[in-house]
Amino acid sequence: MRVIAGKLRSRPLRSLRGLDIRPTSDRLRETLFNILTAGNPGGLAGSVWLDLFAGTGAVGIEALSRGAAKVYFVEVNKDVAELISTNLQSLGIATGFEILRQDFGRALETLERQSIRPDFVFLDPPYRQREAYGETLNLLGNSALSAQALIIVEHEKRFDPGEQIGAVARFRLLRQGDAALSFYRRSEG
Repeated sequence: MRVIAGKLRSRPLRSLRGLDIRPTSDRLRETLFNILTAGNPGGLAGSVWLDLFAGTGAVGIEALSRGAAKVYFVEVNKDVAELISTNLQSLGIATGFEILRQDFGRALETLERQSIRPDFVFLDPPYRQREAYGETLNLLGNSALSAQALIIVEHEKRFDPGEQIGAVARFRLLRQGDAALSFYRRSEG
């Protein structure tokens, strides 16, 4: 596993064996970031990210490598949160991030109290925690996200988190291998 592009291109990322971590594949991350930067000469410069169920931190680190101003990594598991910290340290990243060792609900409350409005939210719970998809999307739809915030959900190709969940609606579905990415925005009206 490695950083795909940007200032940290080709640098390795660590994972943990034996834990329920399923890092986003290099290929899927590359596809995701190609979609997000297509036709956008500024790329991700200055963007704010929320990486929920962050695992290794690979998606948030990729965003930082490509110019994101700030990434909030949310990971409730202590060992996994320490892995994110280790990955950031090994890459020499000392600023531009915050690791929130909280469940997703508490983390969203914390960010709202601080008036933080992410431009991008990446959501990737363990595949077996299917209920976490709907719960998190519902919370995001009722949170203080900006109207233009983009929510990206990684899930199994054979599992559909839904077209409309609360106040968010899917506008794009991309399948690659055994995984899929669903792209959501807050619904109009």
